[in-house]
Formats: sequence, structure tokens, C-alpha cells
Amino acid sequence: MAAPPVVDLPFVDERLTAEVTAGLASVEKLLRSSVESEDAFLTEASRHLIEAGGKRFRAMLVLLAAQFGTYDAPGVVPGAVVIELTHLATLYHDDVMDEARVRRGSPSANARWDNTVAILTGDYLFAQASEILADLGADLIRIQARTFSRLVRGQIRETRGPRPGEDPIEHYIGVLADKTGSLIATSGRFGAMLAGAPADVVDRVTSACEAIGVAWQLGDDLLDVASPSGESGKTQGTDLREGIRTLPVLYALAAPREEHPRLHELLSAPVPEEDIPEALDLLRAHPAMDQARAELTRWTDRARADLSALPDIPARSAFLALCDYVVARTA
Repeated sequence: MAAPPVVDLPFVDERLTAEVTAGLASVEKLLRSSVESEDAFLTEASRHLIEAGGKRFRAMLVLLAAQFGTYDAPGVVPGAVVIELTHLATLYHDDVMDEARVRRGSPSANARWDNTVAILTGDYLFAQASEILADLGADLIRIQARTFSRLVRGQIRETRGPRPGEDPIEHYIGVLADKTGSLIATSGRFGAMLAGAPADVVDRVTSACEAIGVAWQLGDDLLDVASPSGESGKTQGTDLREGIRTLPVLYALAAPREEHPRLHELLSAPVPEEDIPEALDLLRAHPAMDQARAELTRWTDRARADLSALPDIPARSAFLALCDYVVARTA
């Protein structure tokens, strides 16, 4: 069994760290029990990614947001489990669409079994999340439905690509907001709502969390190019190999071709393995990297603007420290 997640964000208060750590332990316990089934195989498949570990980042945001109300209210931990189940379900489905063979250092479910098992297991996790939600009230069911709609919309928009005449950069940011930002926003909303925080606090936490989610993914885009240690969790240059046009690539392609003809040529298609070092060197030196960092900073600034209006408690300091971390990890 994987060890419980460890709180590793730069929290600024011992009591807050202790409460979030205890909350995550409760989340982990309920997460595992929520996927138990009379069918032993279904239980095994459902626990496959749970056992592989993970930081439970979204669950942690639920617990942090709950600090703006009654942090140990009875619905907070179940709400965090709903968020984690939803996230895990999307990973099962993503691995099928991406034909991924590895997830969190272990064989993906589709690699261990097959695509059908992976898809149905993801569906089962969505169903288990819905069962928990049924006890949390109609408002949260409605929010979860809207979030799921955004997740699907983001995946479809990414698969389809920008429409003729649509700005590829605006399209890409929109995809990130739907695919990544929406569930992280709902993490904050669930935590604050279930803890009974005032409506204006709920709205600000939600908005800040969505901005943090978009910024986090933009940071992963930068790390895929800039990080020699592969801090994004992927082999460096993976997006280039696969022809995925992340924000630095989109900015580079939007620049006049004659200014960087070789880089434009390389980025116009999936980059062959032998050309990856050259493409990385050229892209690192291109103004596109600074443009992408500026966009990331705009999103963290947006989050900070919402956070600055929240009550001055340790949880607000933790959220602000998270903004700092999102920027610093790509510096």
C-alpha cells in the first residue's frame, strides 16, 4: 500500500500543517474504501492508480479552502474524496486517449489490462464520486456536473484543435482552463462551501484556484523545455517529440519565420529524437520562453488579487506561498 501523502507545500503555520495532514489521512482512508466492490477485480483495477500514489494536490486545496469556514465540517473530507475520484477517473481515460504506458511510475491501467478495462474503471470512479455527492446536496451535484462538462469540453477542444481563424494561443489557454483549471477551481469551491464560508469568500477562493490551476499547467509547459532534471515528471522534450504545441511553442511559431527559420522548421511537426537537443537549445534562447513566463505570472497575479481580499489567516498565506512556488519552480 502506498504511503499517505505528505504535505510538502511551504506552509507558514504548524497548526495548519497538522490539520491539513490529518485531513489528508482521512481523505486517503475514505478514498480507498469508496472504491471497494464485491467484484475483486473491479476493486483491484480501481485501486490501481490510488496505490500508485500521488500528491493529492486537489484534495489538499479542498482542505485549505475549508480553513475559511469550519475546517472540520462533516462534508469536507467526502468533498475532497469526490474531487480525487474525479481526477483519477480522468487519468484512466487520458491514458487511453494518449496511449500512455506508464502513469506515476507504474504501468498504466490500459497497459496492465486493456483499454476497455481502463475506460470502464474510470466510469466506475465517476459513479462512486456521484454516490458520495448525493449525500452532500443538490448544489454540489450541480457544480460537479458543470465541472465535468468543462473537463469534457476541454478534452474535445484539445483533440479538435483551434478552428480556422481562431487564435491558437487563446484556444490553448481556454483548453487549460477547462481541462486543468476547472477541477482545481471546484476543489476550492467545495472546500469553502462545505465549510460554510461566506459566499464572497467562496467565489474568491474558486477564482484563485482556477488561476493557480492554469498557471501550474503553464509551468509544466516551461519545465518540459527548460528543466534539465525533468521536474515536470516527464522526459525532457516529451511535448516536442509528440508534436504537442504548448505555449512556448505557440509563441515561437507566432513569431516571424525568417527570424528563427530553423526553429520554426523543427517545431512545425513532431521533432525527431535526434533533433531534440537542437530544438531545446533554440527554444530556450527564443523570446517565446519569456512570453510564456509572463503569461504564467499574469495568472498567478490574478490568483493573488483574489487571495488578497480574503481573511488574513494562515490558509491565505499558504495559498499565496503556493503562487510564489508556481512561479519559482520555472525560474
